Amino acid sequence: MRYLVPIAIFGVLVAVLFIGLKLDPRYVPSPLINKPAPEFSLETLDDPAIIRTKADLLGRPVLVNIFASWCSACRVEHPLLMEIAQREQVEIIGIDYKDSRADGRALLQAHGNPYRDVLFDPAGKLGLDLGVYGVPETFVLDRRGVIRFKQVGPLTPEAWRNDVKPLLAKLVAEPAP
Repeated sequence: MRYLVPIAIFGVLVAVLFIGLKLDPRYVPSPLINKPAPEFSLETLDDPAIIRTKADLLGRPVLVNIFASWCSACRVEHPLLMEIAQREQVEIIGIDYKDSRADGRALLQAHGNPYRDVLFDPAGKLGLDLGVYGVPETFVLDRRGVIRFKQVGPLTPEAWRNDVKPLLAKLVAEPAP
């Protein structure tokens, strides 16, 4: 009888650890999924006189990609973003995160620009408000500006094909509010 409690505790601990082994360590859940994207006001990368706000992203589903010139993983995903921008009917908004304006521009000039618009977030405030852990990260926003998906790390062809593209198709097909 006195051994039942320690054996039960040990059994529960083993079960919890066993379940944990099956989880994907790269998956980081976002508390912002199905919540409105934060309000913001940022300059565009190309022209500091042009200010964009959350209102500029409303009315249609958009893909928001957080990147930086200093990010090696961003360079890995960049060809996929270029392909998506050329082949798919999806609007991609870039956010140059904790970068210099000159370096962000140079990256896009050297490797191509898949973005309809690029916002400049040198202090990382919007990134912080979005819960960015590191770049790159990609978000899907619906037409009301609600975050519907978050990809931590480079967007992969599999994530695009299995998660993002079907979600965007569903969001495009939804009736406008």
